[in-house]
Amino acid sequence: MFKDKPPHGEKDVINDLVFSIVKEQKAKRRWGIFFKLLFIAYIVFITATFFVNKKESMVSVPHTAEIDVSGVIAAGTETSADHVIQGLHNAFKNSQVKGVILRINSPGGSPVQSEEIYNEVRRLEKKHPEKKVYAVCEDACASGAYYVASAAHEIYAQPASLIGSIGVIMNGFGFTEAMKKLGVESRVLIAGKNKGFLDPFSPMSEEQKEFALTMLKSVHEVFIADVKQGRGKRLKNNPEIFSGLVWTGLQAQKLGLVDHFGSYRQVAAQVIKAPQIVDYTVKPGLWGELSQRVSTIFNHALHTMAANIHLS
Repeated sequence: MFKDKPPHGEKDVINDLVFSIVKEQKAKRRWGIFFKLLFIAYIVFITATFFVNKKESMVSVPHTAEIDVSGVIAAGTETSADHVIQGLHNAFKNSQVKGVILRINSPGGSPVQSEEIYNEVRRLEKKHPEKKVYAVCEDACASGAYYVASAAHEIYAQPASLIGSIGVIMNGFGFTEAMKKLGVESRVLIAGKNKGFLDPFSPMSEEQKEFALTMLKSVHEVFIADVKQGRGKRLKNNPEIFSGLVWTGLQAQKLGLVDHFGSYRQVAAQVIKAPQIVDYTVKPGLWGELSQRVSTIFNHALHTMAANIHLS
């Protein structure tokens, strides 16, 4: 009654077979990738757990706390006052911390951020006299970085370290003459005659220049006063110390800017008497780092004038 369907030809059978084999191989490949990723995740988890447990075991025995002050000291960076101070608080809260090392390798940066760290170091040392803070200078401890170091109980360095640069600088350029030659006109609209006095495309009057210098001098005086308070009678009576010059570690020791020579490991073992070192540096996570970078770009755009004033 009904006609039987003709059997598949050899070509159809081969196509079906190849399709089945390819499908099976794709499935195996997917499972292979899945298990490989699962294995990698397992290794990462085990490694992370190992380091977390290792750090927890280390902080439960007497040790030295290390906090890195590396790179430019500025808001929104790893070396901001918020991060350094948080690291200090974490170290001072742990009764097993026998001393704190500020491991410094920085050219300086924001006077505000540096002053905040300085003040907090002084406050914590006064509140916890049994727990000393030691500044250990590596390649560079200049400007705002020395501001921070001067708050420490003692300052250590290497003979070839660069120390000092106790001064303030405001960077900028003027393009008014170049604009005249190019026939370019600046159209900066302001309310307040001095609002745009740092605009590089507008001329700066002598009155505005004097105001800027007065502002820098004011910041410099605060810087000098705090260094004198931190270092006390150890500083030699030499006005060149506060001229903005940079000194080698050998020269700095003779001027009273540095107490002794030694690495952070030597300070931990021989001075603090706690050779086991635990890093208390506060570091942002991935999301925090991305947020900070966006914030830094935004703040830089809003605070151009403030960004151009640095301790130097």
